[in-house]
Amino acid sequence: MKPGLAIPFKTLRLAVAIRVVLLSVCAWAAEPGWFPFAPASDPFDARSVVDLRHLNEPVAGAGGWIQSKGGDFVQPSDGRIVRFWGVNGPPHELRSPTQLAHSARVLAKYGVNLVRAHGAVFTKEGSPDTARISQLQAIVEACKKEGIYTHLSIYFPLWMTPGPEVPWLKGYDGHKHPFSTLLFNPEFQQRYRAWWEALLLTPGASGRGLVDEPAVMGVELQNEDSFFFWTFSEQNVPSAQLELLEARFGSWAARRHGSVAAALAKWGGKGLSRDRVEEGRLGFRPLWNLAHERTLRDQETAEFLLEVQSSFYKETVAFLRKLGFKGLVTASNWTTADNAVLGPLEKLSYTAGDFVDRHGYFDSGAKGEASEWSIRAGHTYVNRSALRFDGASEAGKRLFNHPVMDQQYDDLPSMLSETTWNRPNRHRSEAPLFLAAYAALQGTDGIVHFAYDTDQWKVKPGYFMQPWTLMAPSQVAQFPAAALIYRLGLIHPGELLAEVRLARKDLLALKGTPLPQDASFDELRLKDIPPEAAALKPGQVIDPLIHFAGRTHVRFVDGEASGVVAKPLGGMIRHEARTVESAGGELFLDYGKGLLSLRAPCVQGASGALALGGAIQLPDLVIQSPLDLAHIVVVALDAKPISTSKRLLLQVMTEERPTGWSEERLEGGRYRISSLGGDPWEVREIRGTVEFKRSDAGSMRVIPLDLLGVPREPLAGGAGKIDLLPSTVYYLIEG
Repeated sequence: MKPGLAIPFKTLRLAVAIRVVLLSVCAWAAEPGWFPFAPASDPFDARSVVDLRHLNEPVAGAGGWIQSKGGDFVQPSDGRIVRFWGVNGPPHELRSPTQLAHSARVLAKYGVNLVRAHGAVFTKEGSPDTARISQLQAIVEACKKEGIYTHLSIYFPLWMTPGPEVPWLKGYDGHKHPFSTLLFNPEFQQRYRAWWEALLLTPGASGRGLVDEPAVMGVELQNEDSFFFWTFSEQNVPSAQLELLEARFGSWAARRHGSVAAALAKWGGKGLSRDRVEEGRLGFRPLWNLAHERTLRDQETAEFLLEVQSSFYKETVAFLRKLGFKGLVTASNWTTADNAVLGPLEKLSYTAGDFVDRHGYFDSGAKGEASEWSIRAGHTYVNRSALRFDGASEAGKRLFNHPVMDQQYDDLPSMLSETTWNRPNRHRSEAPLFLAAYAALQGTDGIVHFAYDTDQWKVKPGYFMQPWTLMAPSQVAQFPAAALIYRLGLIHPGELLAEVRLARKDLLALKGTPLPQDASFDELRLKDIPPEAAALKPGQVIDPLIHFAGRTHVRFVDGEASGVVAKPLGGMIRHEARTVESAGGELFLDYGKGLLSLRAPCVQGASGALALGGAIQLPDLVIQSPLDLAHIVVVALDAKPISTSKRLLLQVMTEERPTGWSEERLEGGRYRISSLGGDPWEVREIRGTVEFKRSDAGSMRVIPLDLLGVPREPLAGGAGKIDLLPSTVYYLIEG
């Protein structure tokens, strides 16, 4: 300020305010080629085209308890088949009724009809946590009002680190988690069942307990634990606990062979370091040896472990029924140390419940301190596409394994209760359409995304930047079309292409399955798979790409094993061309290019490397874009084919990143994070065209919607050729 120059205070205050606003705008300004994704607070405007609250029931549970029937989830009041498009959540920090109500309303808007409430209901000392129980009651009530069911997951070994002061878990030192112990420790089981009793029977604000609340769709007995995973080992289970199981194994073997000594003799006489014949205890061989060497001892060990695991599940289901719980029960959801050999044993134990659950993430090979649960500067990762079956470690190597690959077991419904594409990964935007389309094709009954950690469009919810955030443009912003596709069955269930009958005696002999779930096949292994095997021969494996062509079914039988591929796969799976077409032709995946086409009557679109597809010809559309990563889909909103529909949603997405994100490219296709950036999200600008082939396309109105789905001014011209706007994600097409 020059000497003697006076500025009125109001003027100075206004200048400061303008500067603050300008700085704020500059901080939010996206880099060239990107636009900020920062919707205003949602007033839930009734005009929003993407508000899918109407898909849900007026009140969850009003029609009674969801049932498991004929391989489906069924609404008992009218027999309607229910598919669950769900999330893990809501965020634990949301506690007030107002916060929970808003969170549930957001979910209902984006097509969600199930939350998996995943968190401990016990204190450090092992008593029921009354505060968490009250919170769960509030969650169920808030979600119920928005037509959203709740699935309860209350125990995960990683939530416990028992110390020497815990008398019912002897041998723990405060540094280990009680993996496997719940399956066999009676005192632990007694505590655990007390948690369920408190959770289900404690009266809530309504005066009744959750045991009488049909808005509780189901319960999960334990999360991610098993005798058949690597965590069952001498390194993880303390000796004092192993001795309990070893004594039980010794008694089991003695009943079969006459004595522990006789059992060892039958097994070849060579014992293990933990065998104690004089005390009646028998140790356990490592799971790698069990799955690969398959000695008689290994076979009988697997039989014993299966029996103990299955008994725990059956007894706990009976306990819950005795409490009066009428909802569905699932056992667990974990993988195994060898999915070809041990995987079917794990799934067989799950048939004690009402449906079969699993987990699976498409990760980006992140490396660095705490990279399994956080994103930090200095971490490295791979941009990995599921549409190309990219491997996570080696650039250019394909790995034919993905969480969406499902199979039905023994006429039980199937759920994927934790899944996402971990970030950072520029291909993360593939997830919603990929999961919706292929889960619908395979008849999967529930997809539950991980994790709904905030109900705001936030990059960093406040505690750490984590790899699973759902309230992101690549995820929840694509839920409208994805939820419609999946929940309404706009991609039809595929033909049953493989029926596999697994004999229990063969599974116990560790002969495995010809249809291993989550098996890591690469292109080299695919060469060993018989191209056209109608009746499977012993030792043969079915092409894992069958899951992208249609449905598969596995039955556990007491008789002889058999396997039948219902029709030749060669017409659908073309390895040389690197393409897979679903039976019926509604889905076509060019995994050589990384491009998925959706070609059903009521939904059509393209996802992935659109630039490589040129003018993508669909039955009623032509899509073209110069972008190497984009997702453009049209969904009929009136249940009519696109060729005659009067009301359609056009949804578009590219890729996301935090504002200020930076990275450097390393050798081998990896990237190192330089800066995490922050709010708001940025989305790469959209480019491309959508042409409707129908004769009245020119007279159809094309109405851009804002980021909350509220209509803006219609575009000039019709739907004969729509030039996509750089920052518009949704359009309403009316004709």
